[in-house]
Amino acid sequence: MDRFFHLSEHGTTVRTELIAGTTTFLAMAYILAVNPNILGTVMDANGVFVATAVASAIATFIMGLWANYPIALSAGLGLNAYFAYTVCIGELNQFADPANPNTAVPNAWMICLTAVFVEGVIFMALSIFKVREKLVNGIPANLKLGITCGIGLFIAFIGMQGANMIIADSATIVGLGSFRDPAMVLALVGLIIIVVLAHYQVKGAVLIGIIATWILGMLAEKMGWYVVDVEAGVYSVFPAKILSLDFSGIRNTAFKFDFAWAGSHLIQFIAIIVSFLYVDLFDTVGTVVGVASKANLLDEKGELPRAGRVLMADAIGTTVGACLGTSTVTSFVESSAGVAEGGRTGLTAVTTGFWFLLALVFSPVFLAIPSFATAPALIYVGMLMVAAVKNMNFEGDIADTVGGYMAIVMMPLSYSIATGIMFAMLSWVIVKVLTGKIKDVSPIMWVVFVIFLARIAALVANFS
Repeated sequence: MDRFFHLSEHGTTVRTELIAGTTTFLAMAYILAVNPNILGTVMDANGVFVATAVASAIATFIMGLWANYPIALSAGLGLNAYFAYTVCIGELNQFADPANPNTAVPNAWMICLTAVFVEGVIFMALSIFKVREKLVNGIPANLKLGITCGIGLFIAFIGMQGANMIIADSATIVGLGSFRDPAMVLALVGLIIIVVLAHYQVKGAVLIGIIATWILGMLAEKMGWYVVDVEAGVYSVFPAKILSLDFSGIRNTAFKFDFAWAGSHLIQFIAIIVSFLYVDLFDTVGTVVGVASKANLLDEKGELPRAGRVLMADAIGTTVGACLGTSTVTSFVESSAGVAEGGRTGLTAVTTGFWFLLALVFSPVFLAIPSFATAPALIYVGMLMVAAVKNMNFEGDIADTVGGYMAIVMMPLSYSIATGIMFAMLSWVIVKVLTGKIKDVSPIMWVVFVIFLARIAALVANFS
């Protein structure tokens, strides 16, 4: 064990690594409740749960056994929201029937899984040829930070909607929910619980907040405050059972691809892939470098040893996840919780992967967790992502400023991560050209610029 993971070399022990891996799982286990909750709006929730747990375990095992880093992976927040809400429920609708643009594309989620699969394959190729680092370095820092912040606001907005904190309003488009609504009140209490626990550095604060909110919801249902109304979409918060070995849902999600639609709607499909690619790029590289830096695992040049293996683990996880039936798998910043507990090697990741597999038998519990209980986690994680704004430079080049700003405001207001990225990239290039700094535009940015122009042309012409 010591020789394989180089425990002594990193100043750690088996016990420390096991505790660290368990801590990481506790910090990120909320994804097992949140991901089926989000993707379950368009897919089989049970299948999504199994796919999430298995794909997370496989990717995390690869990270631990091959790359030897204390980093865990799972379905990324933001990417799953883009998958379900922006693409499946939103953008693909207009391509269903030219005569009736308001109809939905049948099985739109299959198209999204196809895009995620292709993204994973592309990432594997980019990782083999060491292109991913160059791609990331070609994007201006302000745009990366703005995208991170915008995704945070978008995630928080989704969480608030799930808890009825933000509701539709005919006069102002959106408005505040009612404090008479138990979902809204319980979600606010859950958020306070998470924030206070995080302040006192309690391990697994997010997961504890979800569970606490869920328990409060059970009490509210028993007291008659939370009223079950299946026809109105309000379901009981009590699980039918605790343990289950029924993984039949995976048959409804595994290998459900639609390459035919992708081939006949190439421009639209490429735009979806590009959005997945860039969001995953920023999320993965930023998380990996940040966690590795906190663990003092960067070399004297500030670079990450075995970076290719780290990125390959992410790429394989994404590909496997798409085959099983979940959105993009990426490195989780919650891995820093395990690092804070002393995790320094892949044994930490292997431990986390083991817990993901063990969680499979508790699927009824995770699937019964209501959206108002997972909402505090979305709002809190969104807050952590919004913190990226403090590193943005609003007094430098105007193109950098407007590009980052457009990413921040357009994602939540347009309810689309892809739209936020598009406005950020296009505005950055255009302002650079008009202010006489065309030489600053890298070939990568020109390629992205052309792709998004084609995307706009397709939308204007309603052409697929």
